[in-house]
Amino acid sequence: MLRKCSSWVLAVVFLVVPVTRVAAQRPQMNADQAKVEVAKLGLGEKARATITLKNGTKIKGYVSRADENDFVIRDRKTDTPTTINYADVVKVQKNRGHSTARNLAIGIGIGAGALLAIILITIAHLD
Repeated sequence: MLRKCSSWVLAVVFLVVPVTRVAAQRPQMNADQAKVEVAKLGLGEKARATITLKNGTKIKGYVSRADENDFVIRDRKTDTPTTINYADVVKVQKNRGHSTARNLAIGIGIGAGALLAIILITIAHLD
């Protein structure tokens, strides 16, 4: 009985903890914070980012120009410029890409977690 309860508790913990991390997001940033984040990215094709606006749209590209009140992000594929006011920005994410090693580690972690869950469920049903 104790094994069965402990396996259920572990299963719930593994499912609830990631959900609470997603729900606890940072508050919106103000214009000055957005300006600092964009300045950290730099300028040019290597300054790739995903910008989330207050209206919920996400814009991917690279920062081509940064002024006092706004900045220009260009789409990498079409090279179309989009001017964005710093006050409209909710989130700035750097897009540096993922290495093969990181993707492999994520895959192995997911596989190990699934295997562990299957083992725990099997042990719980044996009792």
